[in-house]
Amino acid sequence: MDKKKKERRYSRIYDQIAGLLNKTEDRMARMATITAVLHQKMEYFFWTGFYTIRNNEMTVMSYQGPVACQILARDSGVCWAAYNQKETVIVEDVEQFPGHIACDSRSKSEIVIPLFDNTGAIYGVFDIDSTELSSFDEVDKHWLEKIACLIDHPEETGL
Repeated sequence: MDKKKKERRYSRIYDQIAGLLNKTEDRMARMATITAVLHQKMEYFFWTGFYTIRNNEMTVMSYQGPVACQILARDSGVCWAAYNQKETVIVEDVEQFPGHIACDSRSKSEIVIPLFDNTGAIYGVFDIDSTELSSFDEVDKHWLEKIACLIDHPEETGL
């Protein structure tokens, strides 16, 4: 998808998600809504979901796509890299990422966005995989960070 088309689609999706999320303050319900909308609207999203830290483990929460790894090995893979670095990680080819955790061998590229609560503390990640190499770019990063922010910061929508 070219960048202009991607920008327009994300803009529409952002507005749709922002409107839906103002119906609840429940974090899990918001994650489930974001996952459902994005997974259905972005055809190159193969696996779309959230991992949060529970009992010192990175545990899968709401997701759509093939069965996920329930617990991710500590300090390994793209999700832990984004969590530990506290910044979005884009991987063009997961086979080239040291310590990549292969929950599904069809996954070829990935983007992981850290999640921050209202105090600025990190509590998990938003993980999206694609079956194509180099699926994610700065447009995805910008919009997915903005969308992830809606989970705990809905006031940023102006709603």
